[in-house]
Amino acid sequence: MKELLLGIDIGTSSCKVAIFKKTGEVVSSVCGDYQVYYPKSGYAEQEPDDWWMAVCRATKKCIQKGNVNPSDFAGIGIAGQSWSAVAVDKGGNVLTRTPIWMDTRSSEICDRLNQEIGSGTIFQISGNSLTASYTTGKVLWYEKNLPEVYKKTDKIFQSNSFIAYRLTGKISQDICQSYAWHCFNMRTGAWDDEMRKAMGIPEQFLPDISACHAVIGTVTRQAAQQSGLVEGIPVVAGGLDAACGALGAGVIHNGETQEQGGQAGGMSICTDTYKSDPRLILSCHVIPKHWLLQGGTTGGGGVMRWLEREFADYERIMAAESGKSSLVQLNEIAQMVNSGSDGLIFLPYMSGERTPIWDPDAKGVFYGLDFSKTKGHFIRAAMEGVAYSVRHNLEVAEEAGASVEVLRSMGGSANSLLWTQIKADITGKPIVVPDSDTATTLGAVMLAGVGVGLYRDFQEAVDTVVMIKREHSPNPEVKTVYDKNYEIYLELYENLRNTMKITRRE
Repeated sequence: MKELLLGIDIGTSSCKVAIFKKTGEVVSSVCGDYQVYYPKSGYAEQEPDDWWMAVCRATKKCIQKGNVNPSDFAGIGIAGQSWSAVAVDKGGNVLTRTPIWMDTRSSEICDRLNQEIGSGTIFQISGNSLTASYTTGKVLWYEKNLPEVYKKTDKIFQSNSFIAYRLTGKISQDICQSYAWHCFNMRTGAWDDEMRKAMGIPEQFLPDISACHAVIGTVTRQAAQQSGLVEGIPVVAGGLDAACGALGAGVIHNGETQEQGGQAGGMSICTDTYKSDPRLILSCHVIPKHWLLQGGTTGGGGVMRWLEREFADYERIMAAESGKSSLVQLNEIAQMVNSGSDGLIFLPYMSGERTPIWDPDAKGVFYGLDFSKTKGHFIRAAMEGVAYSVRHNLEVAEEAGASVEVLRSMGGSANSLLWTQIKADITGKPIVVPDSDTATTLGAVMLAGVGVGLYRDFQEAVDTVVMIKREHSPNPEVKTVYDKNYEIYLELYENLRNTMKITRRE
């Protein structure tokens, strides 16, 4: 019996392809880079075909690295970044770069729809506030600003459904990523035709909705030739990266919570009853009949990547001599700084901000500088600022009726013992870290495993593959300093909000 599974994760800065055994053991894993374009303030876009080419390159390398026969793959699962707007024509050709989740160019369009239709009416149907980060405004931006693209568009794909299309030639839309559209009824799990018409979205743009673990097709001969796979491997619809990551971290029951430490930061709380709050994000989970109440910051692990890129020249030079990566060295110098960074506080709003403030004009801020501050203060303050954003989202979710006891941490930042402990201290929540650096691709292959019958159900999948590597308990001795800094963190944004709007993007 075939027991290998292939997982694909279309992230913001790169894709990850990983091969797993049925037990969850990683056979091999390879990343493939691609570019994010920032042509104007408020714009963030990518070339979808760059995703596909990166996936093909990474898949070939992953197969070679793992020394496996692609005929042994039982199935393929795909996770993807949220809120893409991949416009393709009837021939499946990409018509323009897609704005990604960080893109806020459609703010004015969303403001208009909120006024004309009513923000409350939109929220009542979709369970989400209409803001520029979602797919809805981006597609309507095409209509106004790229009319030739809009006229030629046959379907709009999300990141994972686009890769599924390239693999299988089949058009799909998984239920989890459907929250990108505000004409998706979050309670019924179906398109809302009345809202679609009110927003002016053509019906043909919206693919039929399927379960995330549903097999939507098999690898075609052409895709096999391009990717190094073999024809006929089943491919499931897949889902949102955060939701696949939640599954890969073992979050499948009411109240279980994933803490995300990828390019974006945030949390996802599993709930078996409908709970929504206009300050947060609500999606269907990749698990049937469950939802994820989410908070997401534009900061997250991307903050550390930015700091490393711009301020770690010395650490990169020293990496060869010390045998420690530049990121490990940055962690070490941050660890020498006191909890609370001696009053240096960071707002992680590096590309506007999503939940819970929904402000495309929000800016990143370091507050509390003086001559005593060192590079270590900046690094630690950045870690703490991202943790404050997680706490802010958790508090709003609890106000909405969600119950959170323990966080399950995943993503690159979960490898930092310091950063994970900071998050536990600031949120006051114990954090467990599953034994996998590939939780998102693991969740994707768990969908595939359930879809093709390798696992009886999701509970068996979690019991089989998810194991805890370490645990972090909040340190009560630092609670006072973090509580004080958190209050300043909240006040800083409130006091600077209007100032930030002065630099509103053109």
